Amino acid sequence: MQLLTISQFIGHFHPVLVHLPIGILILAGLFHLLSTTKTYAFLIPVVRITYLLGAIAAVASCITGYLLSQTSDYDIQLITLHQWLGIGVAVVATLLYLLLKHQNDRWLLRLLTVVVLIGIIITGHYGGSLTHGSGYLLAGLQGKSSNKMAIPPVTNVQQAKVYSQLVQPLLKNRCYSCHGAEKQKGKLRLDSKISMVKGGEGGAALVVGKAAESELVKRLLLPLDNEDHMPPKEKPQLRQEEIALLKWWIDQGADLHKTVAELIPNPEISAMLSAFQLGSKQTQEAGNDWLNQKVAAADATALKKLKDAGVVVLPVQQNSHYLSVSFITAEVTPALLEELKKLEKQLVYLELAYTALNDDGMKALSALKNLIQLNVRGTAITNQGLVHLKGLQQLTTLNLVETKVSEEGVSQLRSLKKLKSIYLFQTSVDKQRLAALKAQFPGVTLDTGGYQVPTLATDTTVVHK
Repeated sequence: MQLLTISQFIGHFHPVLVHLPIGILILAGLFHLLSTTKTYAFLIPVVRITYLLGAIAAVASCITGYLLSQTSDYDIQLITLHQWLGIGVAVVATLLYLLLKHQNDRWLLRLLTVVVLIGIIITGHYGGSLTHGSGYLLAGLQGKSSNKMAIPPVTNVQQAKVYSQLVQPLLKNRCYSCHGAEKQKGKLRLDSKISMVKGGEGGAALVVGKAAESELVKRLLLPLDNEDHMPPKEKPQLRQEEIALLKWWIDQGADLHKTVAELIPNPEISAMLSAFQLGSKQTQEAGNDWLNQKVAAADATALKKLKDAGVVVLPVQQNSHYLSVSFITAEVTPALLEELKKLEKQLVYLELAYTALNDDGMKALSALKNLIQLNVRGTAITNQGLVHLKGLQQLTTLNLVETKVSEEGVSQLRSLKKLKSIYLFQTSVDKQRLAALKAQFPGVTLDTGGYQVPTLATDTTVVHK
C-alpha cells in the first residue's frame, strides 16, 4: 500500500517534468539545424550536450507518465499511444546524442532531428487530448471555442429531448474532459447513464429519482473552495438553472428519450426552460448586460462566515466576482443575513427556499440592489415582507410558491421594471382577481401552477371495479 502511494506521488510530477524535454529538445533541434550552416557552426559543441539533457528529461517524463497512468483515470488506447510516442522521442534523442560524437552521416542526423521535432508535436497533441479532451490542439483551427456555452439553444424547448438536447450537452461541455471516454478521474464516467449509475470512487453519481442522493448533484452544491466541489474552481462553473435542470431530470426518472413536454413540470422549471430555448448565454447577455461589468471582489470575511455555516457560494461564471448564494444546506439566521448585506454589489442569485426566513429577515434583502433571481419558496413571508423588495430594480425572477402572500402584496412590486416571472402557486392570491393583477404587470408571467400532466401510452392505468 505504501509503494502504491509513493508511485502515485512520483507520477504527479509528470505535468511538471513533461515541459522540460519539450523545451530542451526543440532547442537542441533548432541548434542542430542551424549548426549545419557556416554562420552557426559554433553551435556544434552545444548541440550534443543539449540532446543529452533533453534525453534525460524525456526519460524522467516517461517514467513519471507511466506511474501516473496506473491510476486508471485515462482511456487505455489513448494513454498507450501517448506513452509509446514519448518513449520513441526519448530513444531518438538518446540516439542523436550518441551519433553526434562521430557525425558520419549528416543527412541521417538531420532526419532524426526532424523526427524528434515532429514526435514532440504529435506526443504533445495526444497529451493535450488526455487532459483537455479529444482534438484539443486543433480545436482553434476548427473554429471550436474552449469557452462554449454549456447548453446550445434549442428551437422548441417543449419538444426537445431532455437528455440528448439539454442534459447531455451540459455534461459534455462541463464534465466530459475529466469524466468521459478518454479520462476517468476518480474512476468515474458521465458519458452514459449506465456509467453514472455505476459511479466511481465517491459512489453513485446518479441515483434515479433521487437528485439529493446523487453524487453528481451533491458535489455541484459543495462550496467552491471544497476540494470535492465539481467542476474544479478553475474551470467554468454550472449556473443555477443548469443545476436545477439536472436535479429536475434526475427526480423525473433520468429518462434518456422523453421530451420536455412528457415530463412533469413545476413552477421553478418553467422560466428556466424558456432560457434554454433562447440559449443560456444569449439570455444572460440580452437581459443582464451589466453582469459583464467589473465589480470588486466580495468581502472575504463575510464569505468565510457564510461558507463556514454551510452556505453554498459560487461565482455565476468563470473569472467573475458576481455570486450565486444558496441556503440549501444551511439555515437562515439574523447573523447570516447581516453577512449577506455585505455582498450587496456581488450577489445576483439567492436561494432561500424552505428556510426559516420571515418578514423581519426580508429587511436584510432590501440591501441587495443587484439581485436578479430570488427564491423564497416555502418560507413564512407575508405581504409585509414583500415591501422590502420594492427597491430591487434588477430583479427578474421571484419565486413565492407556498407562501402566504396575496395579490395585495404582489401588487406592491409593480414598479420593478425588469421583472419577467413571478411564481404564485399555492399562495393566497385569489385566482378570481388574477386578471386584474396581471393588468398591473404587463409583460410579466404570473405563474399560478395548475399544470396538466399528459397521459402517455407507456403510463400504467389502474382500474378499480
